[in-house]
Amino acid sequence: MRWLKPNLRNSLYGLLGNPVTPSDSVLETGTEDIRECMLQALGESGSRHFPQLTRRIRYANDIQALWYLRGDLMAALASMHGEVKAREKIASITAQFQGLLPGGMGSRPSPLVG
Repeated sequence: MRWLKPNLRNSLYGLLGNPVTPSDSVLETGTEDIRECMLQALGESGSRHFPQLTRRIRYANDIQALWYLRGDLMAALASMHGEVKAREKIASITAQFQGLLPGGMGSRPSPLVG
């Protein structure tokens, strides 16, 4: 006889915060929404000034690739609009990644922001 039945074990893991992986359709929709937001944040003039970044965002394979492109997008936005506006735009984009990234990936609270 098993000590913990599978359903009980799964519910315990759920209570402990074991994240549920999103379905493929949710992941694909979220990825495309984030991609569009990143391209909109860059804008038309940003696309002309940063064509490589635009291509990298447009052709990113998955959600992780878009996650790692946030730093490059931040640099581009900061050079166009200043760091304060760039941080605001990146923060709104980062919030959209909630629940779509694998465990262990995500932004940590910064000691510099407070």
